[in-house]
Amino acid sequence: MTDTVGAGTNVLAAKPATLPARPHFSSGPCAKPPGWSPQALATESLGRSHRSKIGKARLQYCIDLMRELLKLPDTHRIGIVPGSDTGAYEMAMWTMLGARPVTALAWESFGEGWVTDAAKQLKLDPTIIRADYGHIPDLDAVDWSNDVLFTWNGTTSGARVPNGDWIAEDREGLSFADATSAVFAYDLPWDKIDVATFSWQKVLGGEGAHGVLILGPRAVERLESYTPAWPLPKVFRLVSKGKLAEGVFKGETINTPSMLAVEDAIFALEWGKSIGGAEGMVARSNANAAALDAIVQARPWLGHLAPDPATRSTTSVCLTVEGADEAFIKAFAGLLEKEGAAFDIAGYRDAPPGLRIWCGATVDTADIEALGPWLDWAYSELKAS
Repeated sequence: MTDTVGAGTNVLAAKPATLPARPHFSSGPCAKPPGWSPQALATESLGRSHRSKIGKARLQYCIDLMRELLKLPDTHRIGIVPGSDTGAYEMAMWTMLGARPVTALAWESFGEGWVTDAAKQLKLDPTIIRADYGHIPDLDAVDWSNDVLFTWNGTTSGARVPNGDWIAEDREGLSFADATSAVFAYDLPWDKIDVATFSWQKVLGGEGAHGVLILGPRAVERLESYTPAWPLPKVFRLVSKGKLAEGVFKGETINTPSMLAVEDAIFALEWGKSIGGAEGMVARSNANAAALDAIVQARPWLGHLAPDPATRSTTSVCLTVEGADEAFIKAFAGLLEKEGAAFDIAGYRDAPPGLRIWCGATVDTADIEALGPWLDWAYSELKAS
């Protein structure tokens, strides 16, 4: 136990006696699911071609599990693609944009990346609506006659869209949701999402390098009716002879996947199913975020970068530390890593100096609660020095 450390205090907090059992608070790749071990993974598909009977079966099973847990309608396709979430979102942009005007929303690093691609690479002259880190843009300003690019959950800013109510039901354009730290953490309105992307390395705690592309029927229609003006690399091609390459959405991946990463994702999905599916995973994320918020509310030197609870992430929670600059945060995170109390909790390099603590479903609430006294200890140590 330790006393809460007040801002400006010279009282050293005692080093806590109890470490978090799993101090993995990185925002990607994230903590493995409870009970995970390399020995727990199925290995029959390893060393086999992904085009073999077992390879195709395991890829299809992974897709089926994602559909089941997300309660995704049959109208939506799920594909496993290269390049993690970034590759999946780039694939969507390069294959579908250009048919209509584009609006891009940016309130953190990855949203700014999509702005850069739309404006400088695809040269589409997008309408850009921005907000500072910790806030989201004016969603009422979005013109849904345009295609709209946005991140559902700003992993680097701790701010998210509150829900899908702002997405017009009668939209003419497509909604492109970079949902990589939102899928399995929020109840997503799939009827409002035409394109969604994510990676296994976030809420599932899976491995990186593979992305997931989810297409609604309006996105499929766009792919089959529109040909971009620019050439497409092989790894982006989703259409053959004017029709959707359906095999991509049945486990016939465009390039060779890591079957070890696929088995790792299957383990995470089966774990998610065992705790109640997406609803159980959302509940765990919410409990973790509430536990971290209790820690923040009890400490005057800690705050939320995203001040509005309605638009505050419950996965990648970004915190402010009173008086902290980049060097202070680096030392703070370094102290905790050295003690084995918390790994990888410094804020994103482009964000304001602060902490970023992953509260997704694979983290245990008890470990969030155990982190609080360690934050006190590190803060008091650095203030004293």
